[in-house]
Amino acid sequence: MAGATKQDMRPALPQPGTGGGAPALGRLPRLALIGNPNSGKTSLFNQLTGLNQKVGNFPGVTVDRKTGIAQLGGQRRAEVVDLPGTYSLYPKSLDERVIADLLYNPLSADYPDFVVVTVDASNLRRSLLLFSQLADLGLPAILALNMTDVAADRGIQLDTAVLERELGVPVVPMNARKGVGLAALRILMADRLAAAPPAGRFWQPTPELQPLLASIRQHFDLPNDYLALHYAHQFRQLHFLSEADRDFLAQLTEEYKFDSTAQQAAETVSRYAHINELLLEVVTVTRTERREPASNRIDKVLTHRVFGYAIFLAILFLLFQAIFAWAQYPMDLIDQGISALSGAIQARFSGPLVRLLTEGVIAGLGGVLIFIPQIALLFAFLAVLEETGYMARVTFLMDKLMRPFGLSGKSVVPLISGLACAVPAIMGARTIESWKDRMLTIFVTPLMSCSARIPVYTVLVALVVPDEAWLGIFNMRGLVLMGLYLLGLGSALLSALVLKAVLKARERSYFIMEFPVYRWPRWKNVGLTIVEKVKAFVTQAGKVIIAISVLLWVLASYGPGQRQARAEAQVQQQATAQRWPAAETERRVASARLETSYAGTFGHVIEPAIRPLGFDWKIGIALLTSFAAREVFVGTMSTIYSVGQDADLGTVQQKLASEKDAQGQPFFTPVRALSLLVFYVFAMQCMSTLAVTYRETKSWRWPLGQLVYMTGLAYAASLFVWQVFS
Repeated sequence: MAGATKQDMRPALPQPGTGGGAPALGRLPRLALIGNPNSGKTSLFNQLTGLNQKVGNFPGVTVDRKTGIAQLGGQRRAEVVDLPGTYSLYPKSLDERVIADLLYNPLSADYPDFVVVTVDASNLRRSLLLFSQLADLGLPAILALNMTDVAADRGIQLDTAVLERELGVPVVPMNARKGVGLAALRILMADRLAAAPPAGRFWQPTPELQPLLASIRQHFDLPNDYLALHYAHQFRQLHFLSEADRDFLAQLTEEYKFDSTAQQAAETVSRYAHINELLLEVVTVTRTERREPASNRIDKVLTHRVFGYAIFLAILFLLFQAIFAWAQYPMDLIDQGISALSGAIQARFSGPLVRLLTEGVIAGLGGVLIFIPQIALLFAFLAVLEETGYMARVTFLMDKLMRPFGLSGKSVVPLISGLACAVPAIMGARTIESWKDRMLTIFVTPLMSCSARIPVYTVLVALVVPDEAWLGIFNMRGLVLMGLYLLGLGSALLSALVLKAVLKARERSYFIMEFPVYRWPRWKNVGLTIVEKVKAFVTQAGKVIIAISVLLWVLASYGPGQRQARAEAQVQQQATAQRWPAAETERRVASARLETSYAGTFGHVIEPAIRPLGFDWKIGIALLTSFAAREVFVGTMSTIYSVGQDADLGTVQQKLASEKDAQGQPFFTPVRALSLLVFYVFAMQCMSTLAVTYRETKSWRWPLGQLVYMTGLAYAASLFVWQVFS
């Protein structure tokens, strides 16, 4: 048979269940958390790892890879990998394929030494399907019997001793949200590092399948029939297989007339029959619900076709009010602290390095730190909505709204995630099975206003919108901010409607999801989310902002040839002739120095293109630098208006408010600020968004289309605002 001669040259694969042998010297044992969506897997991961976690990507793909270090029993430690949620080992979406690539390839760098399977004790039948497949793969495992409190509330009693005996693995009853059972799980984890595979088996090959599986096992040196079966089912999607391996398996499955769909259906039926027999011995229901569950009664309100949307809008309204009202005091403290620090340094020291520190580094740092309260509030709200189970209801509710625009309910998750950041939001579209729905979602997600735009929005809104209450209750600035977010959502939906007509794919998509039970938020998880996101904002955005701020300071402080010296001399002559005050002379000298600098020269080059929008050369510099990251706009403006000026000028907002036009009037009028706000609502977010779009679509056509379309839309909208209302 073709390819058979390659076996002698193929390195023997370590057997599943041994983790590829003992952990290599210097490497911590690696365990993987796997389970159904909403089974409490993430809560368990947070309990085990706390703040000792990080987020990256699985090798070769853009699926989130969350890892952390857990303290086990006996002072041992292990690396924990949080795998994407899945219902079975037959992947339906791109992120689920990561699990197959990992568990079917013992040579993978991330291959686990054993797995912890989280199951929902209140829905054991569904949860055990995944466990049964993992058991037949031969992976050493522990069963974390989670949500025992929910099962008890529903009158479900479980005989864990019988369950442990039948499955052949340790079973730990627990409540991951509250940490109940966590100590016992840590001890068992330490003991299972050198454990044997589960004793129970749920599947046996039929006589017709055995010749095919035997050939696959022999060719790939596989330890059991079930792993060979998955090679037959999924060889086209397994990235670690070579083209020669795929050709061999294609030839083999065709020779034995292997019907993947029929075999998968038969296997699932057989597994559920086995699980049903097991549950007869394990599960006892002591009472049945005589009235409709409370969650169903709540869902009738939260997913109502009228009240559901009204409640969701009210929650969004509360969020945007909080971003201004609750965050204002800590923001003022941070802003004043940065200004005071800069002023104190300039009062005691002088020289180019001091100016670089105060006008470049500290000004850029202030553009990062000042927005921490608002970023923390945004992610706190999103985390609470996720923890309580309400976000799943929003996804279901919005499906009805999304369908006419060519999107599905699953598009809502990336769109809502886009309120935080477009990069993980676009990656989140991998869960959408329909190619058309996925492409539409990826294309329009950057139109959702991400957290990086909050600095731009809040500075400009606070600059021109009075801090007053409408009807004595609603903060005007919060209302304007909510309007900007709704404008982004509306443009995303309308853009999807247009693109729907362009894409000719006629595949049908279906929306099926499971509602998690309502829970009070676990504040530890909310806190971890806030810390993780704020840390990412400060470290990732901060690096870019400070680097660009320093570069801008250099470009704004020095110029080509003798232009700056001539411009300063001309201003000094005018000051002497017209007897200007010293403060006015200093301000005009600083302005002339900036205008004739490298940055000013470049700004004047692009000014003719943006002047119809109401922008000048200073705003032009900020527009270009903020393409690296939207947050850079504020840091850029702070740096530009700090160069050569006294630190007592105050905060970023005060610097912008003090800017004058040629007639001596305030430069940032309400119309100019609105034109700039509208530009930022529609413009492409940043370079990272384009990069992740390319990685997800494997084509430059989509990111370039996004760039051209959104830049054109931003320019046209800003042009309309300025030309009509100025």
